[in-house]
Amino acid sequence: MTTLSERLDHYEKLTRLDKPIGILLLLWPTLWALWFAGDGRPSLLIVGIFMLGTVLMRSAGCAINDYADRDFDGKVERTRTRPLATGAIHPREAILVAAVLSLCSFALILPLNRLVLWLSLPALFLAGSYPFTKRFFAIPQAYLGVAFGFGIPMGFAAIWGQVPGAAWLLLLGNIFWAVAYDTEYAMVDRPDDLKIGIKTSAITFGRFDVAAVMFCYAASLSLFGWVGHLFNRGWVYYAGLLVALGIAVYHYALIRKRDQARCFRAFLHNNWLGGTIFVGLVLDYWLFPGGVSAPG
Repeated sequence: MTTLSERLDHYEKLTRLDKPIGILLLLWPTLWALWFAGDGRPSLLIVGIFMLGTVLMRSAGCAINDYADRDFDGKVERTRTRPLATGAIHPREAILVAAVLSLCSFALILPLNRLVLWLSLPALFLAGSYPFTKRFFAIPQAYLGVAFGFGIPMGFAAIWGQVPGAAWLLLLGNIFWAVAYDTEYAMVDRPDDLKIGIKTSAITFGRFDVAAVMFCYAASLSLFGWVGHLFNRGWVYYAGLLVALGIAVYHYALIRKRDQARCFRAFLHNNWLGGTIFVGLVLDYWLFPGGVSAPG
């Protein structure tokens, strides 16, 4: 019999609350959207709803991911101690945890407008289906980018009641960013993934993996710059993008020799890249309030 403390520890590992990097990578794009849509002054209530919803949905996604990968995780060095792989948690429990967390997340957005409620349906589908794309999709990281960035259209919908074209550009930029950082992550597991037969961008890109990562960084930052132009942002925002570019160049230094530990370090370091863009955006709105209120 496991104690309550041990049980809670297993659930913490199932939902990855002990590894908050995923929450942050999901949170930064959502905050970018809220600051753009809110003209630098989004409602604190809406910000709080989306921040808590991010934690809940990322945790639910991790539970579904471990359920989907329960037959694979035991064969991968980095994941063999996950609670479903070791049998510490039953697969049905993982499904129940994901369902409860998803319902809690849905309850959070009930005070928001109808468009947000409708958008929550594809958001839920994306979060639940992503883990299964590794069986057939050559670059599942792109699908992850849509799932991790869907807070962007939802954020605009919550504040504006509509989703402008600029929001979809921001989402596209997030897709490129997700392919960049999750390819770095996939480079760590590539030997094991090849053995068990699942698909990742690191395998698909092959010897062009490093070049692909850098291209995706360039594409994402270019799109973020375009969105900044549409919102008439000032030099502080672009200075933040320039610092983010410097971080991406540092990542090249980490991954160019494909050392697994350094690739994982680059992946974790993407928190600083996303945070830098957000800080630049916040400071820019603080110093230069106003801008384009509703780009097409």
